[in-house]
Amino acid sequence: MAKYLVIVESPAKAKTIKRYLGPNYMVKASMGHVIDLPKSQLGVDVEHDFEPKYITIRGKGPVLKELKTAAKKATKIFLAADPDREGEAIAWHLARALGVDETTECRVVFNEITKDAIKESFKHPRKINHDLVDAQQARRILDRLVGYGMSPLLWKKVKKGLSAGRVQSVAVKMIIDREREINAFDPEEYWTIKLDLNHDGETFETSFYGKDGKKMELKSEEDAQAVLDAINDEFKVIDVTKKERKRNASLPFTTSSLQQDAARKLNFRAKKTMMLAQQLYEGIDLGKKEGTVGLITYMRTDSTRISDLAKGEAKEYIESTFGEEYVASQKQKEKKAANAQDAHEAIRPTSALRDPASLKPYLSRDQLRLYKLIWERLIASQMAPAVLDTVKIDVESNGMIFRANGSTVKFPGFMKVYIESKDDDIEDTNQEKEGLLPPLEVEDTVSFEAIEPKQHFTQPPPRYTEARLVRAMEELGIGRPSTYAPTLDTIQRRGYVVLEEKKFLPTELGELVIEMIDEYFNDFITVQFTADMETLLDSIEHKEVEWTEVVAPIYRSFEKRLKRAEEEIEKIEVKDEPAGIDCEVCGSPMVIKMGRYGKFMACSNFPNCTNTKPVQVEIGVPCPDCKDGQIVERRSKKGRLFYGCSNYPECEFVSWDKPVAKPCPVCDSLMVEKKIKDGVKYQCTNCTHTEVHQQEED
Repeated sequence: MAKYLVIVESPAKAKTIKRYLGPNYMVKASMGHVIDLPKSQLGVDVEHDFEPKYITIRGKGPVLKELKTAAKKATKIFLAADPDREGEAIAWHLARALGVDETTECRVVFNEITKDAIKESFKHPRKINHDLVDAQQARRILDRLVGYGMSPLLWKKVKKGLSAGRVQSVAVKMIIDREREINAFDPEEYWTIKLDLNHDGETFETSFYGKDGKKMELKSEEDAQAVLDAINDEFKVIDVTKKERKRNASLPFTTSSLQQDAARKLNFRAKKTMMLAQQLYEGIDLGKKEGTVGLITYMRTDSTRISDLAKGEAKEYIESTFGEEYVASQKQKEKKAANAQDAHEAIRPTSALRDPASLKPYLSRDQLRLYKLIWERLIASQMAPAVLDTVKIDVESNGMIFRANGSTVKFPGFMKVYIESKDDDIEDTNQEKEGLLPPLEVEDTVSFEAIEPKQHFTQPPPRYTEARLVRAMEELGIGRPSTYAPTLDTIQRRGYVVLEEKKFLPTELGELVIEMIDEYFNDFITVQFTADMETLLDSIEHKEVEWTEVVAPIYRSFEKRLKRAEEEIEKIEVKDEPAGIDCEVCGSPMVIKMGRYGKFMACSNFPNCTNTKPVQVEIGVPCPDCKDGQIVERRSKKGRLFYGCSNYPECEFVSWDKPVAKPCPVCDSLMVEKKIKDGVKYQCTNCTHTEVHQQEED
C-alpha cells in the first residue's frame, strides 16, 4: 500500500508524475481549486479585517471526500499544485481541509514534469509560503469586493448578466480609447517618390531622401512636383556606406511573447495557445520507450531565464547539427519588466535534444506546431548572431538626393532556425531591404529608368489584435501571465468587444458600461491603478506589507464611490434596434441585438418566440452558384468570419475567402481575396490566374 499521498491539480499531471515516483506514492488530482469564496454571497467580512468565508466549491464535494479518504491512509502528504500564487493558495486550502500541519515540509514545486525534475523536487520539500498565499488572497478578495460591488450595479442600472473587474474593465477601456483615437485621427497628406536607376544593365530602386544633404519631407503634390522638375536623367553617386551589422536572436518565450508569436505565426487565439501549452506541460505519451513525459516547462512565467542544463543541451544540438561556429559565444542579457517575477524559467522544451520531427507521431497537428515554435525559439536563443552586410547608396541630381538601402546575409546564425515575426500592418520603413545593390563607387554615374510619385495619408494607430493587446498589457503592468488569456476571453463573452478581422472593436454595450464605470469609478479602471495594484501584490509576496493594509484603503475608497453611484445613476434602458422586418414564425417585429460575435436579429416576442437570424451584411457580390442571392458575411460557431449566399439553405455556397465583384478575366469564374504581406491578392477559384493589389503604405 502507498505510504505517501501526492496531490496535484489535474489528472493528466497526476498520471505523468505517478510514473516517476513508484509504488510507494499515490497521486491524486484536486481538479484545480476545491475551496473558494461562495458565489451566492460576498463571502468577505469587511468589518473584521476582511476575513474571508471559504467554502467547498459546489460540485467538488466528492473530490474532497476522495482526497480525505486517501489522506487517512497516507503517512505523509505532499501538496504539488502549480508553482505560482494560485498553486500556493490551492496547497494551503488543501492543507487546512486535510489536516496537514502547515509548519512541516509538505509543499513540493517543480518547473517541469520530467523524471529528474520530479525526483529532485521531492528531495527538497518546503513549508507552505504564506506570503504567496496572502498575495493571492489579497487579489482574490479585492477582485471579489470590486466585482460584487460593480456587477450588481450594472445588473440594476443596465441589464442582467454583466460584470466588471479590475483587469477586464481596463482592457475594455484600452480598446475603447484606441477606437476614439482612430475616430478623432486627422490624416495628413504626404508624398513619396520611387526612382528606378540603372548601372551597367543592372536596375535598382531608390527613394527620395532630401535636398542639398538634408532630409526633406514631401507634404504636398507641389513639393513632389518641385523635385520632379529639378531632376534630370543623369544621377551621380555621392555616398556609398558599407557596414557589417549583427542581429541577435530573441530571448526564450515568456507567457506574453509566446501568446503574441503564436497569434502571428500560427493564428492561435491566446486561449488556445494556453490550452495547448498546458497539455504539453502536463505530459504526452511518447510510447513504450519514454512513456508519458512533460515536453515544456511551466507556461505561466514572465522570466527569460533558462537553466544551465537547457543551455548545455541546446549547445550540443547546435554543434552537432550546424557546427561550432553557430553556437553563441556571448551570453545575451536577459530582459526583465519592472514587475517581472523570476520564480520560474522561461517557457522552453524540457529537453532541447527532443526535436519536433521526433515528436510528430505523438502530437496532434496543433500541439506539434506550438511545440516547434517553443523549441525553435529556445535553440535560436543560444545561437550566434546573424551577420548582415549592409550598404547605403545616395545618388544626386541637381541637389535632389535619392537613397537605396540593401542587405545580404553574410552569416545566417540563429536565422537558420527562427526569426521573430512582427505585428500585422506594422512595418519598419527604416529597415534595409534584402537583396544586393550594384557595385557602385562615389562619382559613378547611373541612368534614369522610371519614376513613380505617390500620394499617401498618415494612418491612425492600429486597432488592437490579441497579440498587440497582450503586449500592451504586459508593457503597462496590467495583470499577470496567468490573466492575459482569461481576460481576453471574458471581455468577448460579456459582449463588450468583438473580434473583426482579428482586431478588437468595442460594442455599444461595452462603451455604455465603461462610460458608466468611468464616471463613478475612474480611479479603479486606470492603467496606473491596475499596474500599481500588481506592485502592491508583489510587496505582499515579498513581506513588505500586510495584505489587509493593501485591501483596506482601496475598499474604503471604492465603497464611497459605490454608494454615490447607486444613488445617482438612473436606470439605463438598452433599446433594441428595429430590424425592419417581421418574424416569419409569429409575425412580431424583429429587433437587432448584440451577441458574443456581434449583432444578430431576434424576435421581439421573446421568450414566447425564440426565433433568431443572423444580420446579413452584403459585400456587393452576387452569388456565383444560384445567381439570385447576394454574398453575405456570416460567423461560424467559433466566431470565425466566412461568406455565404443570402439564399441559404436553398443555396449552399460558402467560402472562407472573401469573394470579389470582379470575375476572372481568363475563365470568368469567381475571384477571391487573399491577404499577402504587401496588400491583397485576387485569385481565381477555377484557374491559376492571380492579381496582386498593393495596399497604401502607412
